[in-house]
Amino acid sequence: MKPSLPLIKAKGLSKAYQLGHGTVHALRSIDLEIFSGEHIALMGPSGSGKSTLMHLLGCLDRPTAGEYFLNGNNVSQLDDTSLSLIRATRIGFVFQSFNLIPQLNVYENVELPFLYHNVRGDIREKILEAIDRVGLSHRVLHRPNELSGGEIQRVAIARALAIDPILILADEPTGNLDFKTGESILTLFQELNGQGVTLLIVTHDPFVGNHCQKIIRMQDGNIVNGNTP
Repeated sequence: MKPSLPLIKAKGLSKAYQLGHGTVHALRSIDLEIFSGEHIALMGPSGSGKSTLMHLLGCLDRPTAGEYFLNGNNVSQLDDTSLSLIRATRIGFVFQSFNLIPQLNVYENVELPFLYHNVRGDIREKILEAIDRVGLSHRVLHRPNELSGGEIQRVAIARALAIDPILILADEPTGNLDFKTGESILTLFQELNGQGVTLLIVTHDPFVGNHCQKIIRMQDGNIVNGNTP
């Protein structure tokens, strides 16, 4: 049974950009609900609006119109400081390009989110627990150039997990990985979802979508349907 309040609720969410003398409508009045514990793939061709929607849901951008509620709070009109705090404490991000700092070891890379906001208490336990959850306890002191591609992506996932987010957004998380390694990352996402982690994965790959509970498809800035794989 789904909880009564969605974790994510978008009402009439729109995003338009001025391009030359014209207007590009990247999102057109999106209505969307995502509940805690769901594992969803956001799919669509290039230019369909899926990355724009992810940026709005991740508080990386503001909508032109409409409202966005995260965990019951309207965040669509918050200032930059408030949005930054939400990104640092409530939302975990996993990107195709990994975004690790090569001079830092695994522990230090996972520690990074805590350096951008004040955290009370001992964070070491949180960091080590996140690293353990992705199966890299034996690699804590290794740097990215000493890791495989799959291990590097696991570090990025651990970094997202360490802040204990209410939502993880992953943008093409297997795009830079070979098939076998990508499949292991998708299996890890399924295991994390089984532990209660809410996941929204942006992808164009049907294989990735088939590893999710539900697919939301986009086209021309609209949601065209949402269903199970």
